[in-house]
Amino acid sequence: MAQKRNYFRYELKKGNNVLYRGITNNPERRELEHKDEGKRFSHMNVVGPAVTQKSAEIWEEESLEQFRNSHEGKNPKYNETDR
Repeated sequence: MAQKRNYFRYELKKGNNVLYRGITNNPERRELEHKDEGKRFSHMNVVGPAVTQKSAEIWEEESLEQFRNSHEGKNPKYNETDR
């Protein structure tokens, strides 16, 4: 049985700066949740088409690793912890 492609990869941005990277199955709801949590960003950018949950999880980890590699080991501002 084919896996559902109902997960979206996204970034919260302020101008060109990435403040958060994450995944969700409901981008509209998640954007509102981030605003309610007090995160300050100018826009939410959905990255590519819907994918499977597993594929989205892999993207999230790999994209955060790439970000850390180019930002002195730090995550985007609103991602929880640096590694």
